[in-house]
Amino acid sequence: MIALLADIHGNREALSTCLADAEQRNVTRYVFLGDLVGYGADPGWVTDCAMEHVARGAIAIRGNHDAAAAGENVSMTRTAAEAIAWTRGKLDDGQKRFLESLPLSVACDERLYVHASADAPSAWHYITNAARARKSLAATAALQTFCGHVHRPTLYFLSRVGKLAEFAPSAGVAIPLLGGRRWLAVLGSVGQPRDRNPAACYGLYDPAQNTLTFIRVAYDVASAARKIRESSLPAVLAARLEQGY
Repeated sequence: MIALLADIHGNREALSTCLADAEQRNVTRYVFLGDLVGYGADPGWVTDCAMEHVARGAIAIRGNHDAAAAGENVSMTRTAAEAIAWTRGKLDDGQKRFLESLPLSVACDERLYVHASADAPSAWHYITNAARARKSLAATAALQTFCGHVHRPTLYFLSRVGKLAEFAPSAGVAIPLLGGRRWLAVLGSVGQPRDRNPAACYGLYDPAQNTLTFIRVAYDVASAARKIRESSLPAVLAARLEQGY
């Protein structure tokens, strides 16, 4: 089993709960699909956690917030930029170097892992419609592409005749990634879901059965939100956790 964790955004409570849930499901490999930091109150802890997993063989991808926290000039909203400025002050040099060193994408076993879109990973395009999904799929020969960045779970597939379909997956349902199709899965967010469901979201891929399951896990939202409010982070970030948007 492979756990796919995207958009953790410095949320220790959400990540801890997802990792505990994944361990109970016999996960043997972890993939962090970018945006370890930004928005949440525990960027250092989350970065250290990812570093430990990478040292044990996990894959970690650089997201736009990771790049910004490491010092790269990344276009962001005012709220996101304020959060990144705060985050930089909470990370030590080793943590920043780790974020800076992360690859934009990793290809492995006919699968591609990327934070945003495969056609231009550093441009940070959001895959929010079929046209953008088609561009991403056209940029890789991988049978399955797993990404984050959008904070809402969505699944696309491209048929042999070029027909592209899109649907919103149901949590807890194992979806067969049928052969003859190429798949693009946009994982929901561990640390800041935006589909009006505050429960943390991560993916569970079973290579033996070739299935993908979107997992929703309730976590201690109140504690994560309280820590944001007690810091100098924008208060709206706490409200987003509580509302799931």
